Amino acid sequence: MATWFISPLIVWAKGLRFPKLLALTAVLFLVNVAIPDFVPFIDEILLGLATLILARWQEAKSNEDRLPTPNG
Repeated sequence: MATWFISPLIVWAKGLRFPKLLALTAVLFLVNVAIPDFVPFIDEILLGLATLILARWQEAKSNEDRLPTPNG
């Protein structure tokens, strides 16, 4: 496996926020569907990005639970 290629991309993607991360994953997925094997190891990259999206989604949900409610 080409971890020398995938690892730096996943590390860079960790710094992206949810909307940009989702857009990057969607674009790569559409490229993969339209032109199979256009980018080497794109399936592994998509799996890594999907994992990051789910992790960001979980972080956002847990942050919403911690928000204080206004006293009324």
